Formats: sequence, structure tokens, C-alpha cells
Amino acid sequence: MSISSKHDAPVRSGRMFEASGGVRLHLAEAGDPDAPPMLLLHGFPEFWGAWQDLMPRLAAGGRRVVAPDQRGYNLSDKPAGVDAYGVRPLTADVVALVDALNAEAGADRDPSRRCVLVAHDWGGAIGWNVAIRHPDKLSRFVILNAPHPWKFWKGLRDDPAQQAASEYMNWLRRPGCEKPLAADGFKLLERFFLGMEGAPWFTPEVRAAYHAAWGQPGALESMVNWYRASPLHPPLPQDAPSGAAAFELDPAQFVVRVPTLVLWGERDHALLPPLAEGLDRFVPDLRLHRLPDCSHWLAHERPDEIAGHILDFCAVRP
Repeated sequence: MSISSKHDAPVRSGRMFEASGGVRLHLAEAGDPDAPPMLLLHGFPEFWGAWQDLMPRLAAGGRRVVAPDQRGYNLSDKPAGVDAYGVRPLTADVVALVDALNAEAGADRDPSRRCVLVAHDWGGAIGWNVAIRHPDKLSRFVILNAPHPWKFWKGLRDDPAQQAASEYMNWLRRPGCEKPLAADGFKLLERFFLGMEGAPWFTPEVRAAYHAAWGQPGALESMVNWYRASPLHPPLPQDAPSGAAAFELDPAQFVVRVPTLVLWGERDHALLPPLAEGLDRFVPDLRLHRLPDCSHWLAHERPDEIAGHILDFCAVRP
């Protein structure tokens, strides 16, 4: 499959990559295969097409751009069981792909050609973990509306406003939520995009592409298994501590030693603005850019502006 673009870099999809444990990830790609790599990680309830508008723009800026369907999504493999969607196997998938891209780029000989990791939402949750645990594999790290893990844990544990904003996570963890998500032509899933204000970017063509991804056999169960496998969710109304209240995190274990750009849409109703505050405690080399008129779906809403910020950040020398 090839998608043409006015930005001159067609997007090609269809290649499969064997990641951790033999799980195969479907890839979309754009740009010169010999250019330094940039890996894009989507979130929920997306698929690689979440990056479709950005990919030609980033490729035109001199990058080899790769966007997988993450484990459980769209055309990638969907292993059975909740445990297959824990942070360790999800991180291992991304590390395997980063290693392959770095090897093909000759990053061992030229560290400036190491992969740039760009991540959004759930992709950002895994991206933060890769940047924290494997900083030597990346040249740059870019986050779009995905909270730092310690900040998110603290917000879910202590902030009533963030707990309320994230309550949908507990609903998605419930057995059988796949059925209402699929009902009435995926009406509930569409509401993640449309919210109360609508989404002009959610055109009939984009809608059809998302419906095709959500309708892949086993996709909905695998997608919500990401939530079921995670201990990070609002506490439940029960006597014993649960969710983020059931454990402690040491902030010293969550320092990011990779130059990092955070792009934050401030009209995000699920991830509230305080999550983007105080990040310099965890990211010594931080650039934070707030977008007051953007929602959680900033890559869809402002592809030219978002691509420009990313390419400008990548052009800065260490």
C-alpha cells in the first residue's frame, strides 16, 4: 500500500518485522531508507495511520520514518492473554525495532545516526520507559501528550481531578468492554476522538481507516489488554489499596538522560496540564512546548506545526 502526499514522500505499508518473542509488527515507512531513522509510536485507540499526516513531512526533513502498528493493533500480531501486553514485552518490541533501525543506519559507527523516538499516548508510556532504561540507543526523544510515568503515578494517586479524568481507564479494564466499544459502528471509540467539540480532521476517509483497524479480528480485546495489564490506573473504591495507590515509585529511577522535546496540547481532557509541570526534575535536557489550542490529538490537528517542532529539535546539535 502506498499513500501519496503533497509533501512528496509517499507512505508505504505492508512490511512485517519480527520483534520480541516472535511477535510480528506491521510497519509503515516513508523517506530515504539510508537516512537516519525516526520511529513513531501511536497510542489508544489508534494505529500507524495516526502518523499518516506527519510521516511525509518528517521524511521530507531528511529522516527515514517508521511507524508500527503496535502489538495487538490493526495488522500486527495479537498474542493471547493480558500478560502479553505488560510493559516488559511492549518495551522489548520497541527496543528490538530500535536496535534493527540503528544497525541499518550504522549508528555504532556514527552515534548521531541513532534513532529518534517519537511517541504519543500509550506509545509515550512505552517510549518513556525506553528512554529511561535505554538512553544509549536514542539520539533524541519526543513526547506528544503522554505523561512521564512518575508524574502520572503521582497524579493518579493524589490528584482528584486527574483521577476523575482517568476514570475511563478503569472502565476499559472491565471484562467485556469490547462489546460496547464495537456497538453502533464503534460509536464509543469514535467519542475518544470527537469528545464534546468534534474533530474536523476525522473525515470519512480517516473514519473508514480507523474502522478497518478496529475491526481486525481480536484487535479490540488486545487494545484494551494494554489497560488491563497496567498497574497505573485510578484507585478503585474498595478497602484495600488499588491501582496507583497500591505501590510506591522511586523518582530517582525515572530520570531520562536523552535530549527530550515534550509537545503538550493543553485542551487534553484526559491528561491534565499539571502532568506537564516540573518535568525538568526528571529530564535534565528538556524542551517543553505547550500548545494551548490543541487537544490530545495534536498530531492530527496541527501536522505542519508538530512536524516543524520535531525537525527543529532534531537539527539542534548536542
